[in-house]
Amino acid sequence: MAQSGAGGGIAAKRGKLSSSDADAGVDGEDRLSALPDEVLVLILLRLRTTTEAARTSVLARRWRRVWLLLPELRFHLAPDGHRIRKVLLAPDAPPPLHRISVVTEDSAPDSLGAWLPDAARRLSGALVYHRIVPGVEDLASPMPDEAGEGGTIQLPCFEKATRIEINLGLLGLDLPLAGTFAQLTELALYRVHLRGPIELGDFVSSPRSPRLQKLRIRDARGVDKLTIHSESLLEVDLRRLKGFQRLSISASALNELNLLKCFGKNQPVAFICAPQLESLAWTDSYDPSSVDLGNLGQLQVLRTNGFFVFSKPDCRYNRDFLRLLQQFRFIRSLGILLFYQRDIGNFPYLMEDITMLPLTEFLTVEVVNNGHNFGPSSFHILRLCTGIRRLSMKLHIIRGLKSACHPGCICDQPANWKAQELSLNRLRKVELAGLEGTEHEVVFLEQLFSWATVLKKMEITFDYSVSKSKARELLRTLASFSRPETLVEFYMYHDAGKKSVFLLAPEDQEDTQ
Repeated sequence: MAQSGAGGGIAAKRGKLSSSDADAGVDGEDRLSALPDEVLVLILLRLRTTTEAARTSVLARRWRRVWLLLPELRFHLAPDGHRIRKVLLAPDAPPPLHRISVVTEDSAPDSLGAWLPDAARRLSGALVYHRIVPGVEDLASPMPDEAGEGGTIQLPCFEKATRIEINLGLLGLDLPLAGTFAQLTELALYRVHLRGPIELGDFVSSPRSPRLQKLRIRDARGVDKLTIHSESLLEVDLRRLKGFQRLSISASALNELNLLKCFGKNQPVAFICAPQLESLAWTDSYDPSSVDLGNLGQLQVLRTNGFFVFSKPDCRYNRDFLRLLQQFRFIRSLGILLFYQRDIGNFPYLMEDITMLPLTEFLTVEVVNNGHNFGPSSFHILRLCTGIRRLSMKLHIIRGLKSACHPGCICDQPANWKAQELSLNRLRKVELAGLEGTEHEVVFLEQLFSWATVLKKMEITFDYSVSKSKARELLRTLASFSRPETLVEFYMYHDAGKKSVFLLAPEDQEDTQ
């Protein structure tokens, strides 16, 4: 496959030399080719793909077999799986391979899976295999109904692989009938339609995966039930398993369990036996009559389903939220999500349904406010968690949708929340992210400073849409009511769309004082 880049450019330039010049060098000495194999391999590893590394074979006779010594194979947008197989079967190719990374565009399953058996024989490290399908590159986007109709790939037994990550872009996947993945510690399956007689639970349990520590299954079909018995699993992450009905986990070492939107409208049925579990994210349907979480005496971190601030009184999500929280009296770190629909119409205010929350030290509140006033609902949560030492708040909006909030919108109810007393006399640190500088945000911040009388530090990160001039304006406003004994740090995105942030220059902060 034609590739552009540093490797191709070097090959074209050196290709003009005569064979004698290439072997000896223009000045009579080829110092680069005289380097040890280990150094030449390190040079080739800096190239983007194995295809580019293979092109260096035209540089000189010394380079013809160097690329075969690579401990990693990387193919980006490979058009034909049979070419990958040819590389894996190259004569005198020394095993083992520490990593095989393949990204393909939409193509036939027989081509995509042609190289997998040969990869299984040579690999003793990580396999990363992604099939790109136009329009569904984002793993968070819904899985189309035609998932799995494009064919099926047979996964061979990787006896020496330590990590396997597969994203089939909606194709079917058959798990191996026999064999032990003896060295496998991490398995991630994305956008697959599991088929065949082998149950996923049998495949990931200790008899066949005795060292498996991390399991991630996301956007998958064909998993109506999952029964796991493992002595090694430390982390299980299950998200958006369409048609999922039953979960059973018996894992003596399990430390973290994440379940997100798997049961859908199905009655949740689950049995969890994980005495060492410390972190639980159950953002899914919950019914104590059919869900047994076992002994969670070690649990330190809990993340819950979302709560609709304005909705119909019989909202199923709110009912599940309340049922789950009633199971706990103390959680060291509690995370909750408050959700405002874009158009809340005349729906009733439902926050009063939350009458208690577990005692907690670290509280995380994510608010999808969509332009609405989140002050009343946040106040309600905080008055139930007056013993917190640290507060983290993240504001989200659904991009591309114009807020329906307007003067007189019912989102400001109850209106007396600003006049009520609240003492957060243990709160030392606050982190606020996603601020756009709206009037609602400024009012809430001013109230927060009045409640947290012993606050030592506050970190504010503006939304990436906020310009530097807008940030300076907000700094001046916040400085007018912040406490002098509280260190306030301001962060903003230095480039729209980038995740990295930087602290505003000292002179910018000085302007606000």
